[in-house]
Amino acid sequence: MNEPHVVVVGAGPVGLTAALTLARRGVTVTVVEQGPDLAAESRASTFHPPTLEMLHSLGVGDALLERGIVAPTFQYRDRRGGEIATLDLAVLAEDTAFPYRVQCEQSRLTPILLDALPSETDIRFRVRVRDVVQDGDEVLVRTDQGVLRADWLIGADGAHSAVRKALGAEFAGTTYPERFLVASVDEELDAALPGIAPINYVFDPDEWLVLLRTPQHWRVLLPTPAGTPDDDEIARLPERLNGVADLGRPWQIVHASLYRVHQRVTGQFRFDRVLLMGDAAHVNNPLGGLGMNSGIHDAVTMAAALADVLAGGPDDVLTETARRRRTVAVEHVQRTSHDNWSRIRADRADNAAEHERLRALAADPEAARAYLRRACLIDSLS
Repeated sequence: MNEPHVVVVGAGPVGLTAALTLARRGVTVTVVEQGPDLAAESRASTFHPPTLEMLHSLGVGDALLERGIVAPTFQYRDRRGGEIATLDLAVLAEDTAFPYRVQCEQSRLTPILLDALPSETDIRFRVRVRDVVQDGDEVLVRTDQGVLRADWLIGADGAHSAVRKALGAEFAGTTYPERFLVASVDEELDAALPGIAPINYVFDPDEWLVLLRTPQHWRVLLPTPAGTPDDDEIARLPERLNGVADLGRPWQIVHASLYRVHQRVTGQFRFDRVLLMGDAAHVNNPLGGLGMNSGIHDAVTMAAALADVLAGGPDDVLTETARRRRTVAVEHVQRTSHDNWSRIRADRADNAAEHERLRALAADPEAARAYLRRACLIDSLS
């Protein structure tokens, strides 16, 4: 090919954001996805302010806002005592044009991104990557449908990334002791739990939980012991939900799933002409909604740096961008998400001091602003 060609593996929010970032810069892109269509699972559902800024810069922010719910606050609660503190993102007004979070399942963003790609973009579903070979200035992507030749390859194909495995890249880290059970419920919980915010982190040393509002459902996240049969845990979900709030009848459960939670990261995000981003490069627990957001930040910053290189810019800019994104993944995303996990499940003896700290934080606008800049990933981009 006479013009640069980039293959993106993975048609999730990260891969499609990278593809759109490149396409907006005039780069020829092919997107391959092993699934038969865009994933329909709910998965991540929180969009932070800097992510909203990036999506607006790509021309897709308004469409996301139309489909989502604006969440101006989030709340820390105690399982037995109710509200501890409510943090108002309005204190970020001088830092961002979007001083709020948006609640919307990632499955609602991916069709928007796909529709925004130029009509000439080559999108291929049901394509499974078998191997990746770098040959000088060319990358050969061997798939079950044949070989794709590219100048560059982006691996955005999730935690089980075929691209990462083909590179032989490490994925070092740890696995959490409990599984996370996520249930989508067709309920209006505001009456049962008066005063709740759209996003709620509920403290309890025995059974902490998270309550998240999405456009169609409430989502309940519960920790679940390792080593028990999945069917048994799903069977006792109604009883556990009754412990969250007694509705006087069984909760209406739309969907429920169990998954293991990891904190892992690759040793590097750039391998010559191959870039890894999103869950293909780093995974973390979902508390705080940092995974998808940081993956989208990977996509925008690394794809923009790649476009600069393809336009004749210095190669070391891309190397430094990839290095910086790994630093953010380790020192900001993983550290913050792990701190969130440790805080919400703290021993009862530690709770009183932590609750008082959170109340003082919510009452101090400057302290709240500093805290939210980190919690919403604004500081990670500076």
